[in-house]
Amino acid sequence: MLKEPRIPLFEMSMCLSNAMDLVSPSVVDHHKRVAYIASSIAAEMGLSEEKQEDLIMAGLLHDIGAISLKDRLDALNFELESSAHAELGYRLIRTFPTFSNIASLIRFHHLLWDYGNGSSFKEEYPIPMICHILHLADRIAVLINRKDEILRQAKGIIEQIRGGSGEKFMPVLVDSFISLAQKEYFWFDAVSSSISQILTRRTRLATIELDLEGLINLSRLFGKIIDFRSRFTATHSSGVAAAAEALARLAGLTKLECDMMKIAGYLHDLGKLAVPAEILEKPGKLTWKENNIIKNHTYYTYRIIETVRNLDVINMWASFHHERLDGKGYPFHHKGKDIPLGSRIMAVADVFTAVTEDRPYRPGMSKGNALHTLQQMAKNSALDPGLVSILISNYDGINAIRRAAQAAESKEYKEFGVSR
Repeated sequence: MLKEPRIPLFEMSMCLSNAMDLVSPSVVDHHKRVAYIASSIAAEMGLSEEKQEDLIMAGLLHDIGAISLKDRLDALNFELESSAHAELGYRLIRTFPTFSNIASLIRFHHLLWDYGNGSSFKEEYPIPMICHILHLADRIAVLINRKDEILRQAKGIIEQIRGGSGEKFMPVLVDSFISLAQKEYFWFDAVSSSISQILTRRTRLATIELDLEGLINLSRLFGKIIDFRSRFTATHSSGVAAAAEALARLAGLTKLECDMMKIAGYLHDLGKLAVPAEILEKPGKLTWKENNIIKNHTYYTYRIIETVRNLDVINMWASFHHERLDGKGYPFHHKGKDIPLGSRIMAVADVFTAVTEDRPYRPGMSKGNALHTLQQMAKNSALDPGLVSILISNYDGINAIRRAAQAAESKEYKEFGVSR
């Protein structure tokens, strides 16, 4: 019998950070380096463990609003002029109440010190010093060249940061960084392949667990990060989550299992962060190479989620949604009874949502065409015939649930004003 999962908040945050790294090899571990550098500067200054931990969490998620590859690569430019992604990140992070204490850090992590003018926003909103620590850490991190030996770079990085003291950075923070930068371990840690373990050891956040409601809310945030990259997928995960939950209930699953199915729906396309937007939005037929890139996404979903304890069942339900009963699916080629019921429900919900929503290469299918597609896939052993039969018998009800969920998400997408 399934038990309600208790999920470590820090591991889920690290999971999201790892997922955002999929957009390009150039950004791998950038969030973790910022988290490490920011918390190290705070420790050097003698700030409280609570502030250090806020900086770790904010560092892990600070570029959450950099939705596109261009946004992420632009953020690696030391002389970054636009910080629109910081405002979007602030608005996204606020949708998960547990992160409310780091929202302002993310919002102002590109605010210049400007000889003291950066101590407030529009002369009315006081800016905490740790916002400026996060900004400094972010700029230090982008100066690190991972292809070069780190100690050879240290002097040049120090001088460039020193040159920005007063204009870009709060002078007292620059002084603390320069003091810290004399210690070789700091640089070695910053580029270490074990940086995840280093961060885990220095925070008490690893002991904080999410209950089921908290996990649903956080997985909904994951879904936004996944979907908002393209206007054509902006509501997909919300539609799949709603359809999968409804289908699970009709298939006789328990309330707990239905909630877990919703979570799996929000997470099922996590690996699509590794798929370029131009492939997601391509109006024509995909090439062989592009199809292979698409096939990566379920593999990445599985490997990223498996780093989080107690998510094993949800991971299988989310990641096996392109497996087929005849074993011809991907990426693991499970077949028949080797595919859990939850995964088969997810597969049906994913196809149902995909064929009924608009895509760049076609409008959403009519009821008749959608039913025909589902029936053919069941006949060809791509989908579970019993589950397809349940969906067909309850089509209008499930479709209404799917449409309501996607309409609500579409409204939020427009309110966020994501530009693509």
